[in-house]
Amino acid sequence: MPRVHLPSSAEIKSHPREFALLRQVAPSGEAEAEVLQDYIKLYGETSKTLSNDEISFSEFASLFSKPASFRSETPTNCIGYAARDKSGVLSPFTFDRRPVGPTDVRIQVTHAGICHSDLHQVKNEWGGSMYPMVPGHEIVGIVTEVGTEVKNFKPGDRAGVGCMVDSCGTCDMCAEPRGEEQFCKRGVYTYNCTQPDGTIAQGGYSTHIVVTEKFVLRVPESLPLDATAPLLCAGITVYSPMKHYGLDKAGMKLGVVGLGGLGHMAVKIAKGMGMHVTVISTSLKKKDEALTVLKADKFVVSSDTEAMTAAAGSLDGIIDTVSAKHDLGALVSLIKVDGKVVLVGVPDVPLDLPTAALIFKRATLGGSIIGGIKQTQEMLDFCAEKGIGASIEKIPIDYVNTAFERMLRSDVRYRFVIDIQGSLFN
Repeated sequence: MPRVHLPSSAEIKSHPREFALLRQVAPSGEAEAEVLQDYIKLYGETSKTLSNDEISFSEFASLFSKPASFRSETPTNCIGYAARDKSGVLSPFTFDRRPVGPTDVRIQVTHAGICHSDLHQVKNEWGGSMYPMVPGHEIVGIVTEVGTEVKNFKPGDRAGVGCMVDSCGTCDMCAEPRGEEQFCKRGVYTYNCTQPDGTIAQGGYSTHIVVTEKFVLRVPESLPLDATAPLLCAGITVYSPMKHYGLDKAGMKLGVVGLGGLGHMAVKIAKGMGMHVTVISTSLKKKDEALTVLKADKFVVSSDTEAMTAAAGSLDGIIDTVSAKHDLGALVSLIKVDGKVVLVGVPDVPLDLPTAALIFKRATLGGSIIGGIKQTQEMLDFCAEKGIGASIEKIPIDYVNTAFERMLRSDVRYRFVIDIQGSLFN
């Protein structure tokens, strides 16, 4: 069993990717030979000989050294993939992250999830896109450096960054006990947003990111990094409304509309909470997977009048993840008196409001975005306790444009995750 000498701070700075790999292969310094060989095949130089004895960190790093993915004429400290215009086509982009300040954490990105909002943003479908744009707000990796005032993280920790990287910290939304930074008017999103220093925030399709400690999340040891990345947007997007609207009690009957990136996480989290879950979809195509793989309890096709009639008034609430025009009245028919329908999808056209249906059931029609940092950490800890991760397809970064095309066809089960550490080298 090879033992790797732990690196110095200077060695970590010189080889942050290799340090991140060491943390995954041998967190205690001792690596199982078979695991190390597997990682070398995936991420390293297979022609090099592996020692079975003690090796220095520099020897370990040499096993995983890779030439830079792209070089610019002017040296920079970060490489990402960026869109240059509303075509949304991504290509290599070199830029500088800020130096690590007193309250900052530097994270070597191992994996980044692809959210459908990334596609909207790079194509300027919501307006206000700023180019060049490095997308990505489902980010996980290994801490490689911390500022002098950082208290809760150290090099080697597993960490994540979601949809936000800063806020004012003092408004009613940010302050405790509320702690809902997602509603701060001065909040800074992870990319396509102006930071307090006037620079444009760039996201996680990149080799590393520097974030103030307040917005860094701890990734529990039991969660695999790749399947955790989508939790930082898709996971919290469905967890937060379940908690806020009280749709989180064991034995409750919850409907989930749509079975994509958000919907499949809603099913998994609701089942983890002990709820009875009904998936509502437009066709039978995903029925077997919903019931046998995701362990939903029922599957209803929304175009099947007989099935919808049989399910009428049976649900305590619904999480609606659909981002296309659909019939809200039909969904309201499925809930009980005092039931709740919560929208988390963003259709590109307004939906018709079923006023009478709402009135006669004293129903609540609500919406939700993500959660605050405290709640996002709560969600990660819950998923670790229940063994919940996203169902993913892992891809190299040079496949990202093809992945965008496949997302438009709903051709993914259920979330693309970019293997940054295996395909993007600085």
